[in-house]
Amino acid sequence: MPDTWHKDWTGAKRRLADWWNRKGVCLQVLAAKAEPWELVPDPGEPRSLEQAYLDAEYRSAREHWFRSRTWHGAQTVPVANLDLGPGSLGTMLGSEPEFTPETVWYRPCIADPDSYPPIRFDPNQRWFLKHRELLQATVDRAQGRYYAGMPDLIENIDTLAQLRGNEELMMDLIERPEWVERRLWEINEAYFQAFDALYEVIRDEEGGNAFCAFCLWGPGKTAKVQCDESAMFSEAMFRRFVVPPLRAQCEWLDYSMFHLDGTHCMKHLDALLEIEALDAIEWTPEPTVPGGGDPCWYDLYRRILSAGKSVQVLAPKPEEVGPLLDAIGTDGVMLLVWGTEEDAERLERLLG
Repeated sequence: MPDTWHKDWTGAKRRLADWWNRKGVCLQVLAAKAEPWELVPDPGEPRSLEQAYLDAEYRSAREHWFRSRTWHGAQTVPVANLDLGPGSLGTMLGSEPEFTPETVWYRPCIADPDSYPPIRFDPNQRWFLKHRELLQATVDRAQGRYYAGMPDLIENIDTLAQLRGNEELMMDLIERPEWVERRLWEINEAYFQAFDALYEVIRDEEGGNAFCAFCLWGPGKTAKVQCDESAMFSEAMFRRFVVPPLRAQCEWLDYSMFHLDGTHCMKHLDALLEIEALDAIEWTPEPTVPGGGDPCWYDLYRRILSAGKSVQVLAPKPEEVGPLLDAIGTDGVMLLVWGTEEDAERLERLLG
């Protein structure tokens, strides 16, 4: 089997495993590599939207070419992204995707909530089979050079909103709260079954997996979890509807990181920090506020770390890395930096 396209993947895995346990600092830099790992053919631009999203041969070849030209040093996870947009689980549960050159939209499928049957995972459902086909093609082509990442499944309220519609779900929370709670537990069970089925395709020899969103790897079942809909929730609603299935999800996973998306979701941080099984929190500032490396977020990161969680800092500028670590420390901190190969090499030397 070929070597992993990484400067020291054995050492990187050790550091990544430590990060989940609140030890040390991890550096990931997303940068182009001047000299490719191997010379592989460029499959070119897709001929159609169908090829761009659904053609397993094309997508695996495109990822293979892209990975061969990507810097994988420090603790950067060599992971290919094969999902069908952020909301893969919803497609497996009835939401039809609508593909555009820029993104994927999802059509709701629950028109009458009272007569809608239980939400169940079906291993023969066509969008699940398509995800599995994409992953298997990539695993076969990679041959251990890089990982096929777990798709960005999404879960909890976000998936129910995808199936029901945002406005409709907001009304359901008031008019039929017990229905919402029941559906969330159905989605949880579907999530576990879908994850397990895809995990068997992508798991490594240690039982670990990579997750495509936010470039995660852990030596067990590993995922990013989220609830972007919670920007519209009160703290009481978040604790009632989101926390119970989220806690169960974190307990089921071996390694979990919550994607905290924007300042409107920050009011739920206390509830998140109370979930003992949640290992880490990632912070995504919205475009209208300073970026993740700005000093205005130092107290937020300290608060997460002091609660015994690891933290992922999204997109600090290379020049912000030193002051950031001086301010918040280096235990349990992951930096996900966009930069050049020169930035990557310099930061790798800085952090060791």
